[in-house]
Amino acid sequence: MKAAIVKQAGTNPVYESFKEPIAQAENVKIDVTAAALSNLTKMQATGKHYSSKQDFPLVAGNDGVGILDGQRVYFASPTMPYGSLCERTLVNKKLIIPLPEGIDDITAAAIANPGMSSWVALNSRAHFKAGQTVLINGATGSAGSLAVKIAYHLGAKKVIVTGRNADKLSKLAADEMVPFDMTVPNGSEEFTNKLIPYFSNGIDVVLDYLWGDSSLAIMKAVAASDAKNVTRFVSIGAASGQREITLPSAILRSSKIEILGSGLKSASISELLSGIKGVFDWAAKEHITIPTETFDLENIAAAWQAPLTPRAVVKVQ
Repeated sequence: MKAAIVKQAGTNPVYESFKEPIAQAENVKIDVTAAALSNLTKMQATGKHYSSKQDFPLVAGNDGVGILDGQRVYFASPTMPYGSLCERTLVNKKLIIPLPEGIDDITAAAIANPGMSSWVALNSRAHFKAGQTVLINGATGSAGSLAVKIAYHLGAKKVIVTGRNADKLSKLAADEMVPFDMTVPNGSEEFTNKLIPYFSNGIDVVLDYLWGDSSLAIMKAVAASDAKNVTRFVSIGAASGQREITLPSAILRSSKIEILGSGLKSASISELLSGIKGVFDWAAKEHITIPTETFDLENIAAAWQAPLTPRAVVKVQ
């Protein structure tokens, strides 16, 4: 069969033949129809993610959509060395979700990971309750813009969006927007000062897709505000490219901030799959879509280099 194969750590996948999977015990064979690309997919495949497996060669792709016994399904974490970017893959039967009617394969593949990121962060990590206020840092990407809709769907009273592109923020239909520019002198301090009144009025959950200077500015705003409520700061991604920050201990000692992570290992597999099912059911009922660009499997080189927005989806068959 044909597949996108990563031959060694740090290299991009190539379109070549790979051995056929054989169903055995708890692992079933799925005919793959579509799989989306993300930073997680790329980092896992090339050995740069904390959840990466180091045995090469392997098939790239950590989730996708396909056919099992005539039924359309979503699957996660294929059994190594198989991934989702191949004609047929091997998956543990416990990691499979039937797809509802009303959502096509391309949309399901594209929306699963970015939609799950905020759904799980809110429900499983932040223990979000309807009527609370949510701030989304980095709201202009695929996952961040979906997070706005999901927060409202789950009952948010108010949604505040922050990010580097004021024009894109203005199109997200949130209650408030707070743009920032970390490249100018005192940009971080200005961002903190803008946010202090919002936290004084009460922000219950921060969903952070960026990390870095903007995240630290948000934490400083929490500490400098007159907030009486707990603010749960949930780190979901590091799209800013900054992997580390210097966090003063005074922020933790002088505020009711709780810093959490949401992702593989911090959330259980059952929580992740439950979140994806929730996203699928919501998207099917409300006809939710996200911008996508599709590529054939044989064009994996071009797909791998495509920007994250619109979402790159590989059509397998």
